[in-house]
Amino acid sequence: MSGCSPKAAPMAKGKHEVIVDPVTRIEGHLRIEAVVEDGKIVDVRSSAQLFRGLEIILKGRDPRDAQHFTQRSCGVCTYVHALASVRCVDNAVGVDKVLPHNATIIRNLVMAAQFMHDHIVHFYQLHALDFVDVAACAEADVDKTAEIAQAVARTVRPNPKIVSSKADLQKTKDTVIGIVKSGRLGIFTNAYFLGGHPSYVLPPEVNLLATNHYLNALHLQVKAARAMAIFGAKNPHTQFTVMGGVTCYEGLTDKYINDFVGLYDDILDFILDCYIPDLIAVAKGYKNWASIGGTTNFMTFGEYPAQGGEADLKSRYVKPGVIFDRDLGNVMDLDPAKIDEHVKHSWYKPGEPKHPYEGVTEPEYTSLDDKERYSWMKAPRYDGRSTEVGPLATCLVNYGLGHPEFKKYVDFVLAQLDVGPEALFSTLGRTAGRGIECLVTALKTADWVNDLKENIAKGDLDICKDWDMPSEAQGVGYVNAPRGALSHWINIKGGKIDNFQLVVPTTWNLGPRCDKDLPSPVEEALMDNTPIADPERPVEILRTVHSYDPCIACGVHVIDNKTGNVAKFRVL
Repeated sequence: MSGCSPKAAPMAKGKHEVIVDPVTRIEGHLRIEAVVEDGKIVDVRSSAQLFRGLEIILKGRDPRDAQHFTQRSCGVCTYVHALASVRCVDNAVGVDKVLPHNATIIRNLVMAAQFMHDHIVHFYQLHALDFVDVAACAEADVDKTAEIAQAVARTVRPNPKIVSSKADLQKTKDTVIGIVKSGRLGIFTNAYFLGGHPSYVLPPEVNLLATNHYLNALHLQVKAARAMAIFGAKNPHTQFTVMGGVTCYEGLTDKYINDFVGLYDDILDFILDCYIPDLIAVAKGYKNWASIGGTTNFMTFGEYPAQGGEADLKSRYVKPGVIFDRDLGNVMDLDPAKIDEHVKHSWYKPGEPKHPYEGVTEPEYTSLDDKERYSWMKAPRYDGRSTEVGPLATCLVNYGLGHPEFKKYVDFVLAQLDVGPEALFSTLGRTAGRGIECLVTALKTADWVNDLKENIAKGDLDICKDWDMPSEAQGVGYVNAPRGALSHWINIKGGKIDNFQLVVPTTWNLGPRCDKDLPSPVEEALMDNTPIADPERPVEILRTVHSYDPCIACGVHVIDNKTGNVAKFRVL
């Protein structure tokens, strides 16, 4: 990419305490406290500032209701929580072994649409502004930008369907100039790039192209949400899942399937012609970030079960697995017995690490200034080790296992950037992994649509199985959400929920230290070579934190900030 060459990261001198509170462009409330010495982070704490209480709310309720509560964790991770809750009750009652093929396909299609929606929104609306200087668009040459648009789109396919025209780019440039001149900056108020920032290095033309696609993505993401709603009945908070299958019989008709395909085709074109080319174009300007923000261990549950495979993680199209010590040549099988949650550094009553089936959620707040106990999140660990989850973990595990599609597109991106697999262990690798996961998912979606059509053509219209609620049982539901490994664990007694635990991606990635005082993945990543150029505007912290796409609302919930009491509700 012309003009996109890596530059050494500028660094501030002296010792500084840097607090980012709240971290914005995420769901929920996160606080990052960092100690910076001579431009590098030497210590950091990641603190979630809201109480997590869904486990308490669910006690004593009908297990079938769990999905309706858990998907209200936030307004983003809705379906993934519904699916995790449904899968854990499916597992507890045993119906997951006989789930209809159509139900598995339709669950997969809605999940794929959620991935496409979330990853596009994350790249453009939540993460791009950490690298793209929108104000610099005013300096861009529109003709040159149009040439770049053609070139970057052809890096992915020879005949792209979506290429920004000169008129469209000029309109975007004029819009940016108008916003800056008006002083009414809206979402760009206090943006770190305003007034110039030494850590923003893209040429004006790449900034203009990315900003143009930022605006286009606002319209495109609506199509992904509509695709989810075709089978899910609505978006957010889908209403189509039940234990034993799904309820969307109209989703078996040509009209609804064709509506889904029409939206899907537009989304796939955007991913191929805009998202992946933009990812490569921006990354070429920040190749130094291929050695910043890495972690050591990775885990994924995999996703998209095959026919009859709801109860078998190994049947999934995207494979599960664990990698320790960045060893891509040794992908280990996932052993759920090795998962536990620690509370030594959390605002919960002290106790030993517990497996989720034995999990306890008893809040005990100390203070904001407490350096030992500093977060409402628990600290999940796998085999006692801090383990990153999410798109990068998924890419690494499946790359290590030789998954054909992940191997193909990981190698493609590495070749475009002229870097080796070691570059994946970084903030840049995490951002690239999200795009690769989105592309692999989008391409596979066509196969699931065809599978559904073939089943219907054969007369298979079964979408749900009957089952009986046992008096006592336990089950688990694993979901590879867009943010990473999500699991719901249920114990049933007397036909009611006796214990329910949610172990969510953001607690894996953004939780505090554990019983052994080992940092969480984001704490480890921020202490991995992260340079800070301007402690008053620490955009470098946001680059790594945002690369995880944290969802704090998923991991924590409501507390009265005056009394410190957990809120109680009575439903009449």
